[in-house]
Amino acid sequence: MYEYAWPTGPEVPTADLVRESWEATVAALPVEARITGEVIGRQPFGVFIRVDGVPDAIALAEITAMPQGMDLPPLGTFVSGVVFWHTVHNHQVKVRLDEWLAADE
Repeated sequence: MYEYAWPTGPEVPTADLVRESWEATVAALPVEARITGEVIGRQPFGVFIRVDGVPDAIALAEITAMPQGMDLPPLGTFVSGVVFWHTVHNHQVKVRLDEWLAADE
């Protein structure tokens, strides 16, 4: 299997749906909200997460929030974390994963 993959499949919301649902997503996932979800995409810059309970949201955990020496979680992994930012221009919820926060302590 190729190490990197964009989110695909029938369970992944379309870009239009993510954009149309943005206000509801921000309301459901404010900064400091806890999230859980499945890694549905993996790129050199981070992982995309389908957020449990908010089906039209896509979260992104970027390597800029990852401690040195750690690896990105593989596709299909279930993760949890904390929302720390909303990126309006591409409708992404930015998260820091719990495993990354624990490594920083």
